[in-house]
Amino acid sequence: MNLTNHVRLLAVLALATGLSVAAPAQAQTPGPRPTDTRLRGLDLDRATVLDMGRAMDKGRFDSVALTRFYLDRIRAVDPLLNAVVQTNPDALKEAERSDRARRGGARGALLGIPVLLKDNIDTAGRLRTTAGSLALAGSRPARDAVLVQKLRAAGAVILGKANLSEWANFRASPSSSGWSAVGGQTANPHVLDRNPCGSSSGSAVAVAASLAAVTIGTETDGSVVCPAGINGVVGIKPTVGLVSGAGVVPISAQQDTAGPITRNVTDAAAVLSVIQNGGRDHLAALDRDALAGKRIGVWRSAAGDEPEVLATLDAAVAALRARGATVIDDIEPPHLDQVAEAEFPALLTEFKHDLNAYLAATPGRHPRDLGELIEFNKRHADTELRYFGQELFEQAQATTGDLNDPEYRAFRDKATTLARQAIDSVVSEHRLDAVLAPTNNAAWVTDLKRGDDFTGFVATSLPSAVSGYPAITVPGGYARDVLPLGVTFFAGRLSESALISLGYAFEQATKVRKPPSYLRTLPPKAR
Repeated sequence: MNLTNHVRLLAVLALATGLSVAAPAQAQTPGPRPTDTRLRGLDLDRATVLDMGRAMDKGRFDSVALTRFYLDRIRAVDPLLNAVVQTNPDALKEAERSDRARRGGARGALLGIPVLLKDNIDTAGRLRTTAGSLALAGSRPARDAVLVQKLRAAGAVILGKANLSEWANFRASPSSSGWSAVGGQTANPHVLDRNPCGSSSGSAVAVAASLAAVTIGTETDGSVVCPAGINGVVGIKPTVGLVSGAGVVPISAQQDTAGPITRNVTDAAAVLSVIQNGGRDHLAALDRDALAGKRIGVWRSAAGDEPEVLATLDAAVAALRARGATVIDDIEPPHLDQVAEAEFPALLTEFKHDLNAYLAATPGRHPRDLGELIEFNKRHADTELRYFGQELFEQAQATTGDLNDPEYRAFRDKATTLARQAIDSVVSEHRLDAVLAPTNNAAWVTDLKRGDDFTGFVATSLPSAVSGYPAITVPGGYARDVLPLGVTFFAGRLSESALISLGYAFEQATKVRKPPSYLRTLPPKAR
């Protein structure tokens, strides 16, 4: 958010919660231009975390210098983007600890690497967790989320919190992705009047704009892959359960998962290796030749009649074939209409159950359940309900919230079973290593009054999201030469390493990604 809005927000938080909140002491410090991403000669937009680690090993810079670079860049560049809602007041101290560990001989891919967390991931201490809502301004989680504990154990620096679609986009429909009462509206760094998709909007925008080395997002259905695709970066939606959901503000334990959002596949593999349960090193899966001999099915109908999406898909298919893959074009995962019909009512019940449990267990001054949260929003309608309502909250509140309810169980069992069949059947029938699909089409113009424009929108997250299976999105092309289009690889349960191999080989073969251009709007000839 811009500094004026930031100070205004802090005043709102103080009034709403009785807290004393101060504006950043260095808020007016000049910083780098949006295109200035070099530190001691290393271009951080193009560098991997492995490159950054090697630079620190050689003494080119240390974690304190790297962290200070990102803090300065957030102050200078984020007023254009509203991607970061708060920075960690202890970030430089954490960087100092990482530097001491490095001098003592410690190593690791994330040692000293600054990480931004989506603001629905718990952090204890002075870094708030709000899910974008003023209702959680007084929330005080007793401990870090499990994934944050793992990041800290690996020596990563928690840089701050990224904006998100409030309550992970499960409050109202329609709504504007990337808007929250705490953070305002996040902008797409490629064209600033375009939407960043959600709900991990700030995480994707921040890493695309090099406001952090890497970021963490969360997904229930599309909330990692869509913002990653539409902002021109990489996102991994892991198998549900591979990354602990403990300490993450929930929608549904059946579908929720945190995952990395990064500028390249190498960084995504490094982050997933740290935050997952278990000890698999996904960096070992990075193989430029991984596409050779693989069988890839193409979900072509998902592109609809969008010419630029189809052109991107055609280019991706050509790249796969050039790298030795066998392409089975125009496969069609079955049952998806039935999956979508059953998913939504299941999520409503799960949201009430899981959010009530989270609120009841989280210390601090905040609503204790969904009913109190709805009433809070009504009392603070001038801020919380300023642009759109809370219809999804109200629909969820009207459910039993009982996970043993037979009607709920029927919806969940149907959704999950058919989603898994949708993937497993095409993989088995065509002997596939993965399915390739378009991730998104061109970002729409943000409109806070009308909400998101999903007219004709490409949406391929459903089968992976509802099945609980993994997916990776990688930059695939551009609409109007400037708006990013991603492509997604997905497959069966716990296929992360295989998908990382394919995504990395595709990334290295195509080298599509380019840094954001920060255009205010599209030039007339490109509209």
